[in-house]
Amino acid sequence: MIGCDLGSNTLRIVQMDCQTKERIHVYEKIVRTGKDLHVTGLICESSKQNILNALYEASHIFDFKNERCFCVTTEAMRIASNAGEILKEIETIFGLTFQIITGEKEAYLTSLAVENALKREGFKHQTYALFDLGGGSTEFTFCKDGTKQSQSFPFGIINVAERYSLDRELHVTRIVNSIDDFMTQHDPISSNFLQLVTTAGTPTTVAAFLKGLDYAHYDATIVNGTVLHVKDFDEAYERLFAMNEEDAERYTGTNRRDLVVVGILIVKAIMKKLGFESCIVIDDGLREGVALEQCYNLNKS
Repeated sequence: MIGCDLGSNTLRIVQMDCQTKERIHVYEKIVRTGKDLHVTGLICESSKQNILNALYEASHIFDFKNERCFCVTTEAMRIASNAGEILKEIETIFGLTFQIITGEKEAYLTSLAVENALKREGFKHQTYALFDLGGGSTEFTFCKDGTKQSQSFPFGIINVAERYSLDRELHVTRIVNSIDDFMTQHDPISSNFLQLVTTAGTPTTVAAFLKGLDYAHYDATIVNGTVLHVKDFDEAYERLFAMNEEDAERYTGTNRRDLVVVGILIVKAIMKKLGFESCIVIDDGLREGVALEQCYNLNKS
C-alpha cells in the first residue's frame, strides 16, 4: 500500500506492508509548497516545479501505476486559489489523484501512524497528547484510553518564518496561545495524557542532529522513540544558530536552517503551554496514516 502526503513544506511517500505494518520504501523531498503563499494566495511556479520534479524522482522508486496508491494534501492546497489546476496537472502527468483533506482528517490519520509507531517502539499507545508541527498548520490530538479529540490550527514553520523575522519568540508565544480554548477542555494536559508525542520535520531533525546524523544520512530507525527534553531543543537552537550556513545546512538540509530554528521556538512554546518537559519523537506521520487506513479498510472488506 502506498501513501502520499504533499505537505506545505515536504512531499513524503511510503509503501507499507499491510500484514506487518512495516515500511518497505520511503521517500521524502523538501518542495516548499507553501512558499510565499501568505502573500500571493497561490502555489508559486518554483514550488510547482519542485513538486513535479520530486514526483518524477519518486516514480522510479514506487510503482504508482500498479500498486494501490492513496494521496492527500494539506494546508497549502487548502488555501491556494490555484490548487485545483496544479492537482489536475499532477493527475494528468502521474495518474495520482490527491485529495485535499481537512485539518481534523489530517490529525486523525497522523494519530493512526503514531499509535502504530508507539506500539512498535514499546511505548503506551492509547493515552497521549500529540502535536504535528507542519509547514502551514499544526494538528493536536488528545487521546485518552483510545478516545480522541483533535483540532488543526493554521500556523506552521513556513508561515511563521516568512511573516516574522523580528521578535520571533514574542510572536510564537502569541500564536501558540491560539490553542487555549482547545486546551481548556482537557486541562491539566500533562496529568491527563501522561506523555507528549511529536512528529514532523523539526523534532526529527533535532533528534537526528543531536545523535550526530547529518541530513544526507538521516535514519528513522535511530530517531524513532527518541525522548527529547526542553534543554535538548535549547542546545540544538544554540548550536545551529552559531554555525555558518554551510555547516548548518549539512544537518538541516538546503535552505532549512531558518525553518528548523523557527520550528524549535514553536516546539518549545507548545511544550511549555502543554506543561511537558520532554516529548517522544516519532518519524511516522501522515503518509503512514494514509497507508494504514487503507490497509485497515482492506482487512475489513
